Amino acid sequence: MLDFAEQPHKRKNLLTGDHILVSPHRSKRPWQGQVEDLAPDNRPQYDPKCYLCPGNVRADGTQNPDYKDSFVFVNDFSALLEETSVEQFNEENLLIAESERGICKVISFSPRHDLTLPQMDLPAIKAVVDLWQKEFQELAAKEWIKYIQIFENKGSIMGCSNPHPHGQIWAESSLPVEIEKETTQQRAYFKQHGRTLLQDYVAIELKKDERIIIDNEHFVALVPFWAAWPYETMIISKRPVPSVLAFTEVEKEDFARTLRELTIRYDNIFKTSFPYSAGMHQSPVNSGEHPEWHWHMHFYPPLLRSATVKKFMVGYEMLATPQRDITPEQAANTLKQQSTIHYKG
Repeated sequence: MLDFAEQPHKRKNLLTGDHILVSPHRSKRPWQGQVEDLAPDNRPQYDPKCYLCPGNVRADGTQNPDYKDSFVFVNDFSALLEETSVEQFNEENLLIAESERGICKVISFSPRHDLTLPQMDLPAIKAVVDLWQKEFQELAAKEWIKYIQIFENKGSIMGCSNPHPHGQIWAESSLPVEIEKETTQQRAYFKQHGRTLLQDYVAIELKKDERIIIDNEHFVALVPFWAAWPYETMIISKRPVPSVLAFTEVEKEDFARTLRELTIRYDNIFKTSFPYSAGMHQSPVNSGEHPEWHWHMHFYPPLLRSATVKKFMVGYEMLATPQRDITPEQAANTLKQQSTIHYKG
């Protein structure tokens, strides 16, 4: 029998078809790498210089409304532009490019400059979920849009340029690389079994109960069997729905509760505002039916051993295969042991 806790081994990512190398014995080695001091976090409730705070003027001169819950606007520095014309470039099938059209939006989660998702109350998080659903519906109504990516970068080490709690939505005219992979894998499984891949995956995870962190009526949060990042997690809907648009009011309340509890557990691991990149993966739009797609949300946090020791993808991981030392089972156990009451920073 393969000993996951001691033997080096590879695990397959069912959603992408990729593999991860797990080396549990390496977690015993002493750490002599980089350690950084924590930056103080004493943000005010309102920052007159913040372009996301209510009533403030943004970089393009637009004034924010005096919003009371959450607020959305088109990014002043969008990576994708709606006015982009359709163009292609191909030189001898070696130099290949094509234009990409899209819309990039910013969602301010709260008028409070000093809060993050785990510090917000449930009604405020539910308001964010409502807005995600509304934005998805409005963007999907544009026939040229094929995929809508809802995500959040939390913390400066994840490239977040503004500490005000916020996320983004990028809607574009083609499918991103990871979505193409997940579509292929889920479609093949659904064609063979008549059920979604994640429907059966959640069933076996609930049965084994080795990597489950949160289990409520409508959602599970778990460390995936194939997790590459030290404390990587996924939230998966128990009902196999293609997108956030299908969530009922009760499901949205449960989703808000799951989001809050999971992110509180993150913050409590190292008693710090835990950084991560997180985002929903959901069905492509305006491209026919996708019964194979099952909504889920990925969390990719970089912290490894403490609030100041980060995981980097370097060397073998960049050139060959991602690798991790802390097993998914160990990470899940650490997260399960955390309180669901936010620490007092």
